Amino acid sequence: MLMKTVDLQGQVNTDGPVGEEAQMPDKDTKAMMSVEDTPGGKACPNPQDLRPSVFYSIKFFVLCHSLLQLAQLMISGYLKSSISTVEKRFGLSSQTSGLLAAFNEVGNTALIVFVSYFGSRVHRPRLIGYGAVVVALAGLLMSLPHFISEPYRYDHTSPDMPQDYEASLCQPTTLVPAPTPAPSNSSCSSNTEAQHLAVVGIMFMAQTLLGVGSVPIQPFGISYIDDFAHNSNSPLYLGILFAITMMGPGMAYGLGGLMLRLYVDIDRMPEGGIRLTSKDPRWVGAWWLGFLISAAAVALAAIPYFFFPKEMPKEKHELRFRRRVLAASASTVSKGEDSPSEKSPGASQEKHDGLAQIAPDLTVIQFIKVFPRVLLRTLRHPIFLLVVLSQVCTSSMVAGMATFLPKFLERQFSVTASYANLLIGSLTIPSAIMGIVLGGVLVKRLHLGPMRCGILCLLGALSCLLLSLPLFFMGCPTHQIAGITRQPGNLPGPELFPACSEPCSCPLDDFNPVCDPRAHVEYLTPCQAGCTSLVAQEALDKSQVFYTNCSCVAGGGPVSAGSCDSACSHLVLPFMFLVSLGAALASLTHTPSFMLILRGVKKEDKTLAVGIQFMLLRVLAWMPSPVIHGSAIDTTCVHWAQSCGRRAVCRYYDHDLLRNRFVGLQFFFKTGSLACFALILAILRQQVKEEGTQVTVSTSGPQQQLLASGSGKKPEESSV
Repeated sequence: MLMKTVDLQGQVNTDGPVGEEAQMPDKDTKAMMSVEDTPGGKACPNPQDLRPSVFYSIKFFVLCHSLLQLAQLMISGYLKSSISTVEKRFGLSSQTSGLLAAFNEVGNTALIVFVSYFGSRVHRPRLIGYGAVVVALAGLLMSLPHFISEPYRYDHTSPDMPQDYEASLCQPTTLVPAPTPAPSNSSCSSNTEAQHLAVVGIMFMAQTLLGVGSVPIQPFGISYIDDFAHNSNSPLYLGILFAITMMGPGMAYGLGGLMLRLYVDIDRMPEGGIRLTSKDPRWVGAWWLGFLISAAAVALAAIPYFFFPKEMPKEKHELRFRRRVLAASASTVSKGEDSPSEKSPGASQEKHDGLAQIAPDLTVIQFIKVFPRVLLRTLRHPIFLLVVLSQVCTSSMVAGMATFLPKFLERQFSVTASYANLLIGSLTIPSAIMGIVLGGVLVKRLHLGPMRCGILCLLGALSCLLLSLPLFFMGCPTHQIAGITRQPGNLPGPELFPACSEPCSCPLDDFNPVCDPRAHVEYLTPCQAGCTSLVAQEALDKSQVFYTNCSCVAGGGPVSAGSCDSACSHLVLPFMFLVSLGAALASLTHTPSFMLILRGVKKEDKTLAVGIQFMLLRVLAWMPSPVIHGSAIDTTCVHWAQSCGRRAVCRYYDHDLLRNRFVGLQFFFKTGSLACFALILAILRQQVKEEGTQVTVSTSGPQQQLLASGSGKKPEESSV
């Protein structure tokens, strides 16, 4: 929520040479007086006063804040790029991982309301720096589970044995003197469960700290720029800030794509290396390394904020090239109300008429008492409420897709996690950015009013909805997995495994998939396929392992290690093209819907309305949506891994059910957004009709009133 500090600006902008030092609010600002501000233009006695500091330049602050928000969004979005990897590494369900991804909104939502109260009372740059330090610590805390956990073991050999492909071979029961308990049960202990709970608790704590640290960064940064930049330069600076910031999520997915190509234990590789490739379903990438890189970037970006002053002299000069642009388009600037970026000169005073003005004069208790009344008054506005509901639907769609789209692509099209992240970072995120920019350009160039903004939103939502229809039919069928049958209401049990593997003492919780290429059937382990030997073929770039003498395979094999290749992986690019185009059309409604809020509420409530909007989006969309999508994905699982008697990560999904429920949830939220925009357009048309009726009455009524009561109403008639 943007806050204005008029009194502070007034102190800084005092131009008189006499008594200027007495009005300076802080000694740092006094020390930075230029030579022209001193009496007679003479230099100050202190030589340090002659040296201009970059920390008193609003342009340098814009640069620093752009880099900080870029790094902060990168660390916030990185978890979404590695969500499936974290699930495999720590045995989490999609519901739990969705809750983890949404948990940073808890700390953020709990504190964001008080920004409007503390906005002008604190040292904003320093508080931004403290928040960035907390964000960096949260990133370090997110990577801590990697260092306190034991090395990742993709098979069930003991820690003293090397990990190899022979661990999953068929061991005839006659050679085993006595049935041994399952390895997972033998390794289960109270210490193991306590370690698992500690790891999950640390990640939830880190996400909470990430939300708390993010609270002061954007609101205080925007208000600081708006306070001390030249009124004509402020929209340009904020535009640059948002343009650079929007690249953060794309960089997060790109970073995830690079880090997940590396093995998770790259810092503690076992002797002899590993034989896994990134295409193996047991592969776990170096998810923790991205958090360290992002945390380091945030920490470096936080350093300058401890040197910026609480207040700096307001920028006195307009940018030269901006003066030329404004001179060439004076008619456009004169219609400043048509664009949010041109409202700074006039709107800056309007922001002080409501709660934003009285907040600094209230105590915390008084502020808490006043806030609900203003909140209810704002929510009673039908346009505002419907716009917020439409944005809730759109944000729910975006939150679910941003969190689980990488995992969906991995499972549906059998692509690697790094490739899925690179597709999203290079296609979907740039398309959404282009949609936001295009929406702002259309509103600006066409001078769209509320009615036309509503029409643009309706067309964008309708086009996005229509583009999602083909997605229901673009996917791959479920792999045929031996021993896993789906029956309504029943989960697959170990007793359903093929009888041909009964002579083998196969661990029930082992996972080392192999594929019979001729029948296109996948087995959970070579043991389940009845294989008793293996052959490794070494090549220059990679090694291929084949299992032979398989009693469950026609002809005895051979079968190849790894999951079966998908026959429709080529559909991932058309699928992503439609998703990216839909993201661009959905983002097209961002600026027009924002303008409907600004033009639909009272002038004194605009600042608070925007704050309420973002708070409701967090509570109703960004917090519950990942959990809803994760729960829906869990319902499509056909085979769960077991860890110490509890359900862990899902190994196999029903692809058709997964696609229908994931895309169906997206379709549901898009339909809700379209319905809200249709109601908004109907209300706007009704308002236009009522205004037209009032104008007709006001033009015909006065003539009859003049006959009855004379000409006493003329001034009122002209104003109407």
